[in-house]
Amino acid sequence: MIYFDNAATGGFKPDEVMGAMQAALKAGANPGRSGHSLSLACAERLFTVRTLLCNFFSGSSPDRVVFTKNCTEALNIAILGTLGAGDKIVTTVAEHNSVLRPLKALEDMGAVVKYAPLDRRGYFDTGALISMIEEDTKAVVITLASNVTGISPDICAIKAAMPPSAYLICDGAQSCGHDKIDITSSGIDALAVAGHKGMLAAQGCGALIFSERFNPKPVMFGGTGSDSANAHMPDFYPDRLEAGTLNYPAAISLGEGVLYLTSRLYENRDKTIYLTDLLINGLHRIGGVKVYSRSNPYGIAAFSLSNMQSEEVAARLSEEYGICVRGGLHCAPLMHAALGSDGLVRASVSAFNTSGEINYFLAAVTALAEECGN
Repeated sequence: MIYFDNAATGGFKPDEVMGAMQAALKAGANPGRSGHSLSLACAERLFTVRTLLCNFFSGSSPDRVVFTKNCTEALNIAILGTLGAGDKIVTTVAEHNSVLRPLKALEDMGAVVKYAPLDRRGYFDTGALISMIEEDTKAVVITLASNVTGISPDICAIKAAMPPSAYLICDGAQSCGHDKIDITSSGIDALAVAGHKGMLAAQGCGALIFSERFNPKPVMFGGTGSDSANAHMPDFYPDRLEAGTLNYPAAISLGEGVLYLTSRLYENRDKTIYLTDLLINGLHRIGGVKVYSRSNPYGIAAFSLSNMQSEEVAARLSEEYGICVRGGLHCAPLMHAALGSDGLVRASVSAFNTSGEINYFLAAVTALAEECGN
């Protein structure tokens, strides 16, 4: 199979990641739940991963790196743990349901949410978003890269227009591991990280990394291995937000992903841009294909094919050519509505794909286009 669905889950894991996860599975102990040496060793390794993530994203403190099972959980903690009824929130139509649905829950409770549109080119409309920000806006919640087309917002301009009291909450699902993200210099208060995409780790791990002034309340309650006599969740991080047993092997794999990327981030980024450009330029040359993506470092190329639904294109590429892509709405319904789309084909490459795979893919799409009379 040729794997072009990296925006959903990274198809390649480095040997270092696989080895670290296997070693973690063999350890078999629960970090932070016992006082024996193996449990303590696992807890120390988890703290090392927190430190790696904190340094990689220029966070404020390892204690403000909270492990989650995915980016969606991290976003729910950031949004529902900080915002509430009556708050004014600005977001965009480009968001994934991991942002849209928590915000909808807040709207149902009385929050006021404004949705910034795209501009005529299909980019983020920075001016329109900034015009929606008021002095009493509580937060701007925004993706750092669209999972549909790969567009990215001007975070610096948005941050500069925000009142000092407002929080900047960012969905990093598609950008983490592809871009150099400096939380402190960019003024991000909360960054939600997906482990299993650009960060090269296993499914089942993510993180929320947040600033010193950002203090989310728990949205899940349970055992932490600390302050056990307290009927409430502990009042200190990260324990305050980590209820229940963590996915230790997946978290360890995330640490190895960080180590791998630390020395290869820009090399991988350059190759991903090269392959993405090759893919997008090739799609532009196929009759009946409409391309919705432009050059981006996230590996995303979204397109439609005349006279064939996106789901059918994806199914036939899989069944007849052995190519994995994704069709449909990509859990981002407002983005598709803004683009005038009822579903797109998304091919998403990584630095571990090859130009030969892209040429084979383009030949397959060409064959489908010709069959449709394009």
